[in-house]
Amino acid sequence: MSETHNKLVVAISSRALFDLEESHELFEREGLQAYQQFQRDREDEPLEPGIAFPLVKKLLALNQHGNPDLPAIEVILLSRNSSDTGLRIFNSIERFGLEIVRAAFTNGSPPFPYIQPFGAQLFLSTHVEDVRNALSAGVAAATILPSKAPDISHDQLRIAFDGDAVIFGDESERISQEQGMEAFARNEREQAETPLSGGPFRGFLSALHEIQSAFPPDKSPIRTALVTARSAPAHKRVILTLRQWGVRLDEALFLGGRDKGPFLQAFGADIFFDDSRHNVESARLHVATGHVPHGVSNDAK
Repeated sequence: MSETHNKLVVAISSRALFDLEESHELFEREGLQAYQQFQRDREDEPLEPGIAFPLVKKLLALNQHGNPDLPAIEVILLSRNSSDTGLRIFNSIERFGLEIVRAAFTNGSPPFPYIQPFGAQLFLSTHVEDVRNALSAGVAAATILPSKAPDISHDQLRIAFDGDAVIFGDESERISQEQGMEAFARNEREQAETPLSGGPFRGFLSALHEIQSAFPPDKSPIRTALVTARSAPAHKRVILTLRQWGVRLDEALFLGGRDKGPFLQAFGADIFFDDSRHNVESARLHVATGHVPHGVSNDAK
């Protein structure tokens, strides 16, 4: 039995977890030596929470439920800092009481090779190439964008997903972009009984479903939502696919092309994942947002 059996492992970069923009700008402006000195001089000053901090805090809080059927939750820190400059990051983790004990500090090298040895099912980073490499290796991954920090008034962890090229494969989206909406609608009607293929976030969604299954539906600490530009009749294939997978989504919003941001704010999403740059630009004005650089919308032009 593997060490990560019955465990949800999330890997996150230091810039997604904490606000390191000031020191990153210093690094780009004055170089590595100035950055290193900046962090050493302030290593006892806690960093401010970053965009993904509320998500991590809520994920780790799931471990406090004491439910024997609940998979363990672990968060791994992957950082391009050295262990020396990373001391401030670990001091901040300790100050905020986050149960993060495993980390890889790569001193400028890409950290993505360590994602799979740690057994992570999700990787969040501000570095798009690391995210692309993780996706290529079959790990759900997203680039955390500068976003509005949500005004969260609930303890429940709420995660929202786009459908095509995120939860599902991009075959239908490819038809839409290459042949038009009429061809897309015709294909979805004809293939309504044929399940969609799985996208990069199918495994992560299944892991969340496993956590939800440890609780009565009305007492789950996690709530999930599908927020898609699809509309009727293209909704049928989505519903039947999720039913065939045996995966629960608490809410499904079929928006027919409406901007997603206000709906995500109404849902109270702690984070939203989408492959479309247009959609994430709308969403990040309202909630924390991760861009998934996968599928036809992100093919090199």
